[in-house]
Amino acid sequence: MWEKIRVVFTIPELRQKILLTLGLLAIYRVGYQIILPIVDQEAMTAFFNRDGGGLGDLLNTVAVFSASQLSQATIFGLGIMPYISASIIFQLLGSVWAPLEKLQKEGESGRKKINEYTRYATVVLCIGQSWAYVAFLSNSGLVSPDFLTDSGSLSFTWQFVAVMIMTAGTVFLMWLGEQIDEFGIGNGISLLIMAGILAQMPSAGYDLLQQTEFVLGGGSGKFGVETLLVLAVLFVSVIAGVVFITQGQRRIPTQSAKHVRGRRVYGGTREYLPLKVNQAGVMPIIFASSLLMFPSILFTALSSASASPFFAAMSDAFQRGTSYIYNILYIVLIYFFCYFWTAITFNPKDMADRLKDYGTFIPGYRPGKRTADHLEKVMVRITYVGAGFLALVAITPTIIASALDISPLVASFYGGTGLLIAVSVAFDLVQKIDSHLVMREYRGLLEKG
Repeated sequence: MWEKIRVVFTIPELRQKILLTLGLLAIYRVGYQIILPIVDQEAMTAFFNRDGGGLGDLLNTVAVFSASQLSQATIFGLGIMPYISASIIFQLLGSVWAPLEKLQKEGESGRKKINEYTRYATVVLCIGQSWAYVAFLSNSGLVSPDFLTDSGSLSFTWQFVAVMIMTAGTVFLMWLGEQIDEFGIGNGISLLIMAGILAQMPSAGYDLLQQTEFVLGGGSGKFGVETLLVLAVLFVSVIAGVVFITQGQRRIPTQSAKHVRGRRVYGGTREYLPLKVNQAGVMPIIFASSLLMFPSILFTALSSASASPFFAAMSDAFQRGTSYIYNILYIVLIYFFCYFWTAITFNPKDMADRLKDYGTFIPGYRPGKRTADHLEKVMVRITYVGAGFLALVAITPTIIASALDISPLVASFYGGTGLLIAVSVAFDLVQKIDSHLVMREYRGLLEKG
């Protein structure tokens, strides 16, 4: 393995791409720590430490898949969530709005036009979200007294400056991601998200060591070294399961028709059509977890305002990780969004038409509608398995945290959105490095022997 890594850095072009990518990620991590000038850091830290659930839980969940730091109000506080939201909006519109669907089918020129619209929408979303966030800081008393007016409110000038800083931060992150795509290696936006996830590992490791006493059986409210070994085995097992399902495919055999040109016969080869088991990726977990946060915040606020037993019971029912109702709804929504997202991204009719145009067919099924129906039937079945896997990954941190009584930060590395994103991005990165190595006739990183 070390020899393979050495070979990677002996190729000048590949070494330059990797070093550029690492440099741009380092710039992101520096900006991640720069606090907005208007924020009272001590008041904000105390506020979010006091608000362990509700809003604090929502911001921590959003931070996992947006490379953001809303609980600290940095210049990159919004992360790249506005860009991801804009991309999802245009992807959904592309399946229901004819002009955008036509652009998607125009190839590279249409893709560039859609990317341009996505950037404009990102700026609009940034302005709206940052304005609401700065207003929340002002109303919650988290603004430094030096920036307040005589009436105790944040002036319009400083509010405008803070909004422009956060908007520029997100646009800069979007630009960083595009530079990694063009001049670095890997998917830039995904690498930014993974960098934010992996940056939490030192804190999680420190928390784990604080809860461990390196003797059998532990003591003084701490768990022993045998629990640490169990956690290590569980971590490796979960990673292996995520890799297995992420790379899992249902291979449908196909046969290409023979074409006689002159004295030569072309085609007639047997191949296969790969259908991913986890076609929806991480999106169902993101949608389900985000959707379930809002009832929690709503009922918590109503319970505090009215002191009603009903609202208190509903608030407890939607507490993340501690309620059976929450976990059941979480699994149901994951299944729903798995089928929903697969229906948007996978069109069996278009795939059947493309197979027919290329003179390829599935043995036993006539080209056209019969092929499309077969592909849809297969995708429905494997999506059920993929959704079950996503549901298991999503609730694994809750199970481990409650069974072993460890902190949620440590348990988050045993499943959930963060682990799925990190593994998927790591595989994509390794595959891109492998393509460079194979192109220069070197052995790939994952190749045996």
